[in-house]
Amino acid sequence: MSDTRRKERIDRCIKAVTDDIFCLSSMREMGYLILPRVLPVFIVVMAVILFPLYWKKVMIITCIMGIMAISWDFMASCGLISLGQALYFAMGAYMAGGLNYYLGLPIYLSIPIGTIAGGLLSTILIFPALRLRGIYFSMVTLIIPLMLMRIIEATKIIGGTEGVSGLNSLPGTWPPIIISVTAVWLVLFSMRRLINSDYGLIFVALMDNDRAVEASGLNILWFKVQAIFLGSALCSFCGAFMTHYYMSVGISAFALDLSIFPIAASVIGGMGTLAGPLLGTFILGPLSEALRSFGTFRIVIYSALLVAFIVGLPEGLFHFLRRKYEQIERWTEEK
Repeated sequence: MSDTRRKERIDRCIKAVTDDIFCLSSMREMGYLILPRVLPVFIVVMAVILFPLYWKKVMIITCIMGIMAISWDFMASCGLISLGQALYFAMGAYMAGGLNYYLGLPIYLSIPIGTIAGGLLSTILIFPALRLRGIYFSMVTLIIPLMLMRIIEATKIIGGTEGVSGLNSLPGTWPPIIISVTAVWLVLFSMRRLINSDYGLIFVALMDNDRAVEASGLNILWFKVQAIFLGSALCSFCGAFMTHYYMSVGISAFALDLSIFPIAASVIGGMGTLAGPLLGTFILGPLSEALRSFGTFRIVIYSALLVAFIVGLPEGLFHFLRRKYEQIERWTEEK
């Protein structure tokens, strides 16, 4: 029998038993674990410090879109594939804008109240669809923001198509930067901590087999409500923050781009990791701005990049990089 060769992957020697138990015997091995967690934070912080003002503003928007991508990936990990992240964004935006414009609440109250109220209202709107599965649930999440947008246009409520302007702005240049950068890393690490806890495993089990979760005596509808609230509240914070950053809120809060971008970032970065969508956001966000000078042709470049990742690296960039970092590949003889 002729010998054949195959490639095998071996975990690096410090990994033992499970993904979160390691055998550490030196500072080098500790650095191996700490580096991928600290280096991205350091790069982003240095970028916002060294970049010119224009790109600082781009980083603010990128961080906010990163939170929306993490939110989408979290809900997808619970089996709730949403096509309407713009709904949750708009709820937070209109809530914060309305509280500030009509009731005169300051920013430090309108943003947190708008975040919670937007999450609650989004959960109430989505609640009737939580018993649906797959594409049926996704279609409902796509239809509701389109419906609400037409209602606002027809009734002229909250400014109608023109929206509401003249809202209080975030003070200075650095406070928005500090808030957005801090928020994106806080959301990432806290959501990763949540999803890896015993409580978070229930959310993951909803995607794997929700009937098995129900058979174990847990109320799957209640956990889906919690997942929707957590995910929508994150997007509502983004809407509330951007409303005060732009000092206005209008029908553009329902823009389809706000629903498509988190999905595209998750596809490029790698779904199911929370960090992957954030990586995809930090690729797509600055790239979209850098290609602005190409005009409408940038859509072609943007689309070609998405197709290249979907075809050439369907697992996502984060999965690929993590495998290369955590595993050693070698050729072995097989008889």
